[in-house]
Amino acid sequence: MAMKAACLVCQIIENKIPSKKIYEDEFAMAVLDVNGSNPGHCFVMPKNHYPIIEQVPDAEIGRLFNISNRISSAIFESLGAQGTNIFVANGIPAGQTVAHFTINVIPRRENDGINLQWQPKQLSEEEISTVELKLKEQTKNLGFEKDEKAEAEKPRIHVKKPVALSEEEDEYFSRQMRRVP
Repeated sequence: MAMKAACLVCQIIENKIPSKKIYEDEFAMAVLDVNGSNPGHCFVMPKNHYPIIEQVPDAEIGRLFNISNRISSAIFESLGAQGTNIFVANGIPAGQTVAHFTINVIPRRENDGINLQWQPKQLSEEEISTVELKLKEQTKNLGFEKDEKAEAEKPRIHVKKPVALSEEEDEYFSRQMRRVP
């Protein structure tokens, strides 16, 4: 509980620190990053305190990325962005600065000066094979067997069955596809 009390993100969620909320439901919140890389840079975060992605239950991860996807669409529509970066800084070496899992949604424009590129590392075939074997060994039992306790705790998300698109929805889809590079 002490960790949560000291958490900057938890304080934002509890309205102890002012923020520019753009979305909120019972499980998640999205706020503008006051020091954002571009206008409209948002953080999507669970209301429950989880320092890193590995601690967030699968159902909440799904919901958070669904919200991030919808915020990305809103950024395209309302701010005229040409692209978005959606990413997670998971751990201090990855650039995480606050011990609360968040998803960044960053509006992008051509030549906006943001550089998220890196130099590829050239690995030998032996190095690649070693990494492959280690990861295969570690992930061989990843299975998604039904966990009764997790099933009982996960938020209920209702997925609608696909229906024929209206003319308006078809136009929206066409506009979205035109933005794909």
